[in-house]
Amino acid sequence: MAVKPSTLKPSAQAYVPFVSVENMMKLVHAHGVEAFITGLASVIEKDFKRWPEFDKTPRVASHSRDGVIELMPTADAENYGFKYVNGHPKNMREGYQTVTAFGVLSSVANGYPILLTEMTLLTALRTAATSALVGRYLAPKGAEVMAMIGNGAQCEFQAMAFRALCGINKLRLYDIDPAATDKAERNLKAQGFEVVRCADSQSAVEGAQVITTCTADKQYATILTDNMVGAGVHINAIGGDCPGKTELHRDILLRSDIFVEYPEQTRIEGEIQQLDADYPVTELWQVMRGEAAGRRDEKQITLFDSVGFAIEDFSALCYVHGLIEGGEFCEMLDLLADPDDPRDLFGMLTRAA
Repeated sequence: MAVKPSTLKPSAQAYVPFVSVENMMKLVHAHGVEAFITGLASVIEKDFKRWPEFDKTPRVASHSRDGVIELMPTADAENYGFKYVNGHPKNMREGYQTVTAFGVLSSVANGYPILLTEMTLLTALRTAATSALVGRYLAPKGAEVMAMIGNGAQCEFQAMAFRALCGINKLRLYDIDPAATDKAERNLKAQGFEVVRCADSQSAVEGAQVITTCTADKQYATILTDNMVGAGVHINAIGGDCPGKTELHRDILLRSDIFVEYPEQTRIEGEIQQLDADYPVTELWQVMRGEAAGRRDEKQITLFDSVGFAIEDFSALCYVHGLIEGGEFCEMLDLLADPDDPRDLFGMLTRAA
């Protein structure tokens, strides 16, 4: 005997809002890219200032010959969030993204997810928002020029964020792949940036007060050598993000004041994996709370050893969840089994036959 379609209609509790890539793009454009980044940075800053309220653990990583797949979880008293993310440097040569991601935000009270969303775009936006937010605390006062070494998928997001939060509009670009710089130059000029193409890393950093390194090769690399870094600059090092992958010569670290998100993770994945396990670093949440010094003077070299941490993703998930509460920019997925009697999951299955 056929079951009436209405009998199988999911209950309201079965549905979870889902933000697709298409809807994420619509959401960002509805607010404007720089306004979206600015709002996201504000949420990240608020969450960093309440850092002790979060459960924290280094991300769970599964490394292979070709890349890494990671889970990044955290929770506060109300919500739990995690992100699934990969990093496969060879992907670009095969027509795939180097980094892809999705994330879930759930209620701690009942364990039900309240948001499922793409996070490939959102990770790029939150990484850029975090970098520029840290730049507000560490970049030299009145900085106007940023060198960008590595002009791949993250490049334009970083530029937009540093303009929105720090007022930087002049960029010096270099990538070992000229096609990457072609792409970045085209996109950034269209956004109104003043762009200078450079022949190598050395010329890219000339005259720059902020240096962003964002390369993809999964190896110990030396994108910046010690002689390239003058007094007073801020280095935004975002490419080194797993064991065995770095961008900066060790001597640069020894001359810099180093700022990190979560030392237990950064010592495994960041530039400071090159240093002793007890080498002193400053946690950014303490700077944002006024408990530790950020930039002290015009000659200080500051280094943000960025690897990305789960609280930033949690902030991004909460930010998006708040923006879609009116029902726009998402679709409802029948994701959760919800039988009439919570004890009769099997009965729900058999009635659907």
